[in-house]
Amino acid sequence: MASRAQVVSSFTVIKGTLIEPTYQAFALWDLTLTKKQNLDQFKATDPFGSRTANWLRDLIFTLSRRYDPSGRDRPLVRLAAGHCPLEVWRPLLLWHMTRDEFLVRDFLVNFLYPLHADGTWRVRTSDVIPYLRGLHGRTDIAIKEAWSEDTEDRVASGLLRLASDFGLMTGTVSREFVSYHLPEAAFLYLLHAIRDHEPNIHRLVHNPEWRMFLMGPEDVQRELFRLHQFQRVHYEVAGSIAQLRLPCASAGAYAEEMAS
Repeated sequence: MASRAQVVSSFTVIKGTLIEPTYQAFALWDLTLTKKQNLDQFKATDPFGSRTANWLRDLIFTLSRRYDPSGRDRPLVRLAAGHCPLEVWRPLLLWHMTRDEFLVRDFLVNFLYPLHADGTWRVRTSDVIPYLRGLHGRTDIAIKEAWSEDTEDRVASGLLRLASDFGLMTGTVSREFVSYHLPEAAFLYLLHAIRDHEPNIHRLVHNPEWRMFLMGPEDVQRELFRLHQFQRVHYEVAGSIAQLRLPCASAGAYAEEMAS
């Protein structure tokens, strides 16, 4: 898959998270077939009981755009096929989808988390519009289409709805932060996944991607100490030196263990 990690797109945000249909699709995914063959099979058989042909078309397009089930996102397939509980699988889906969903990742890390950290309680669609307009001044990203005011509103609403779908907020017209806690199995998977790309323990703990789950470095370290206490990981800190040993060598290996 060509990387879209720095491409801003409104389409998939407006279409929504599609968490349950994605879980169902990956539970049925045949890793011996290509992505096109799997998607063609879904189109022919419609195992989702789609409301309309357009809904099925948009689901298949979104699956194709967002995920690489035979490569980067293979752990999601293995976990869905292994009946991983949805409450554990859901945050892993968020992390995987943000590998190429720049707008979702940036919104959560650089807009929503700072509001939460500053004690903001309620966020409305109108609060998100200045953030979206500010993206147009950035040189490190590509915005492929001009947005009308209606599209801006739909994207802002879609981003807040996404935060609610993943359990970070609640509400409809305005969204309010909730007390969110990553399930232990999900936290351990994300530790492996982030360590796959960041072996330095200090930088792992301070990695901004934890902000997607409303966690700062103190929250990550507190959870590490708790897991160390229960012998789920080995984590020790002495001054500027930190040691971390995880159960498996990689996120993929940990997913295989979870799925078995």
